[in-house]
Amino acid sequence: MATWSGIKNKLENDYLCPALRGRIQYFVTRYHEAHDREGRAAIRLDGVEVLRSNYYDYRDTLWSRFNLLREDPTEKNDYRLAYESTLNDGCFDQRVFYEAFHIFDNQSIEESMNSDNPLVRVFAVLDRRLGKRRLLAIAEKMEQELPWVRAFYVIRMQAEGLMETEKPIR
Repeated sequence: MATWSGIKNKLENDYLCPALRGRIQYFVTRYHEAHDREGRAAIRLDGVEVLRSNYYDYRDTLWSRFNLLREDPTEKNDYRLAYESTLNDGCFDQRVFYEAFHIFDNQSIEESMNSDNPLVRVFAVLDRRLGKRRLLAIAEKMEQELPWVRAFYVIRMQAEGLMETEKPIR
């Protein structure tokens, strides 16, 4: 696995669209003094955390959902379903963030836009390889997107001057 500084550099300098360079910051940390050395991850816009999650919220949500699914004898792949629904709610830890980057870094922009992982789709929406025409073309698709993923689409559209900044995020 690459170092955090290398991942951050790639996300903020190599992949991030020029309109958002210097405005979007990716943040991941582990608390080395904590007994379990766990941490959190976030994506900031102009210093404000737009998306954030941490290990403890992620773990609690994931295991609660897993235990509920496990009680239902008709459900199979309980853990996978719990993982997917937790991630769809925007709840993740630093390991899930790293995993999403690894997926994003090793596939095309088209594959990333259609990924099952919403974090990968966020990276793709903010990617410089996604041009203005393509941003406009996926507007309908973004209406069906998860609210927290759609928020990054709106941020990108506003930064590119394709959407008025007064329009509220849905």
